[in-house]
Amino acid sequence: MRIKVIGAGLAGAEAAYYLAERGIEVDLYDIKPDEFTPAHSDKNFCELVCSNSLKGNDPYTNACGLLKEEMRVLGSLTMEAAAHTAVPAGGALAVDRESFAKYVTDKLAANKNINIICKEIREVPDEWSIIATGPLTTDALSESISNICGGQLHFYDASAPIVSRDSLDFDHCFFGDRYGKGGDDYVNCPLNKDEYDAFVRELVSAERAVLHEFEKREIFEGCMPVEVMAARGEQSLRFANLKPVGLRDKDGNRFYAVLQLRKENAEGTAYNLVGCQTNLKWGEQKRVFSMIPALKNADFLRYGVMHRNTFIDSPRCLNIDFSLKGNESLFFAGQITGVEGYVESAASGLLAAINLYQKLQGGDLSVPDNTTVLGALSAHISAPNENFQPMNANFGILKPLNEIVRDKKRRYALLAERAIENIKVYKGTLL
Repeated sequence: MRIKVIGAGLAGAEAAYYLAERGIEVDLYDIKPDEFTPAHSDKNFCELVCSNSLKGNDPYTNACGLLKEEMRVLGSLTMEAAAHTAVPAGGALAVDRESFAKYVTDKLAANKNINIICKEIREVPDEWSIIATGPLTTDALSESISNICGGQLHFYDASAPIVSRDSLDFDHCFFGDRYGKGGDDYVNCPLNKDEYDAFVRELVSAERAVLHEFEKREIFEGCMPVEVMAARGEQSLRFANLKPVGLRDKDGNRFYAVLQLRKENAEGTAYNLVGCQTNLKWGEQKRVFSMIPALKNADFLRYGVMHRNTFIDSPRCLNIDFSLKGNESLFFAGQITGVEGYVESAASGLLAAINLYQKLQGGDLSVPDNTTVLGALSAHISAPNENFQPMNANFGILKPLNEIVRDKKRRYALLAERAIENIKVYKGTLL
């Protein structure tokens, strides 16, 4: 039996590799390298678009870090690739984008059970398949999915600009992590009150790229453009994207505001503006961000962009195992299911593949429970919800502890310990 996996992004690559490693023959379809979506340019699969960060890595303090640990237990290709292509990022797991994409692509191409086919799939297959075409599913396939799912929803994503290291003014910035943790992984660009006020004023009034009519709706909170955040109040950035907490000058004084830059590649030649996803016109990005003293002469290697994301009404359409209600040989995975984030997308691909494999082997439904992040995300996409919205990994979606623990640090640690133990038990139940 051959399985179709449509889309070779994070979710599709994860799914195809899991099945192939267990002897299942997989036809992996993607339009690359012959064609690209509006957000992609790398010929390799698993291209990271918005950021090179996979977010926090500590499972005991960060829910996405816990999700990563759960995926490692289950043999995740994404986690393997990230370990081989990581760049310093303090407590976060960040990767060299090009190396990461190449690593995954090479692993897929080398697997004898994976047949990579460069072709656009325009209709939903009527055979065992996983659709993992992501937030920029082509129009023809989107229409086909809409027909079987009774409609779809949209939200919008924005990516941050990238600047060259050599163009930074190090008289006005410095290396260092918050509270001195993790080494010198970030470049910190302080602003005094006058500089901050002027920056916010111009940021809010700057000209934005014109959205198409179908794009004019609420932006998903998890990836909000910096200019939208700034417009919510003149101090909003000081408590979010430009917060100075944990950073001090040489005399121990706290800064008024700080923009952090994070390595974009292993060589450290490029840095992205952390938290500065934007939909400003490119000329406006250059003008406004150059008002930050450290970026006065910055060379912008890539400007921020906004693009459409698509996801289905999963609670109405999908079962907890990511299969389609009424057609349980068809699975969905990735952001199209309403999980939000790189790691979450890969995790859903892993779960879809596990569940499909269990069915092929005649096994019972086996989904981790909501004491784990994997199980909680599965529950989120399938539980009845009239106002369904995408979800990131967070401790709030996990089943509460049996005891009340008011200390947040200890509570998170206990949740993580329980989740890691339970995901190991879950692994033992799999065929």
